Amino acid sequence: MGQPPARDLSQPSPEVRAPGAKPRAAHRAKSKKTKMAHGGAKTMGEAAQVKDVVSSILKANSVAISKHNPGYLAKLGDRVMPKATVVTCSSPGGQLGMSGGDADLFVISNMGNQLATSEGSVEYGVRHLHTPLLMFVSHTGCGAIKAAAGDYSNMEPSIQKELDSIEIPKGIDATNGALININNQVEGAILKFSGEVEAGKLAVLGGYYDYNNDLKQGRGRLVITNINGETDPARIRELSSSGRYFHYGFMGR
Repeated sequence: MGQPPARDLSQPSPEVRAPGAKPRAAHRAKSKKTKMAHGGAKTMGEAAQVKDVVSSILKANSVAISKHNPGYLAKLGDRVMPKATVVTCSSPGGQLGMSGGDADLFVISNMGNQLATSEGSVEYGVRHLHTPLLMFVSHTGCGAIKAAAGDYSNMEPSIQKELDSIEIPKGIDATNGALININNQVEGAILKFSGEVEAGKLAVLGGYYDYNNDLKQGRGRLVITNINGETDPARIRELSSSGRYFHYGFMGR
């Protein structure tokens, strides 16, 4: 699956601490005023940032509307049946480049593109929207993978709970950790939806947005790394080229 990055992506950046002793009493009042001034500046900066983000979102919405006719937008409002349930990482890196049309994908985002933490949403897509494809998508430098591979005991309990269900070795690099996690999600989904799988009604795939070109298939490419439990690159290419996305190991070659 390609060589892992030379640097250890699973370790957090070193913490920076300001040196120096406590301020003397004579300087405390001044220090407090300085902190208040800095706090006000920070608040103003955050307000400006939020304003910019909201403006960008609304602008992007206007651009999207201008590209489609009223009939297309009405189709979205009627909630047509999507063609795939896609579980992505909450980070933008896990969603960029996803295509197929707004109405074609039932997209679910969470930390580490997991089945366990969005099980109800995934089940709704598979069993109520009847999507024939369930896909788990990870990406380069996933923060959830880095956290799960390290010590996250100082994080909030709710975050710890979500990271606990990412079963990867401690200290593993982010790329290999993401690939293992993808395989785990595919395997769990095959077991959960075994009825749909055995009936040939559901294909379960895994993909990886490779922004660093670690898998040597092109920077930024969405690489299919798992087809129904098959992880051998040569077999994946064979199955993809022949369109055999519903092929499972128990079906034979």
